Amino acid sequence: MNVKRTFGTILTILGIIGLIYAGYSFVNHSTGTRGLIVTAVIGVIFFFAGIGLVRNTKDEA
Repeated sequence: MNVKRTFGTILTILGIIGLIYAGYSFVNHSTGTRGLIVTAVIGVIFFFAGIGLVRNTKDEA
């Protein structure tokens, strides 16, 4: 079990959820602009950090 790869997967999923929430809020005009931008930026950071962890971690048997 590789902890880095698991954590990367969790970060990626959280980033996707954050981006979906930001997109949904943007379409429905349900939150303020500042909250929407913060959610989208955090989602992008989590997404790319998770992808980077998954890609750069080598498989060990």
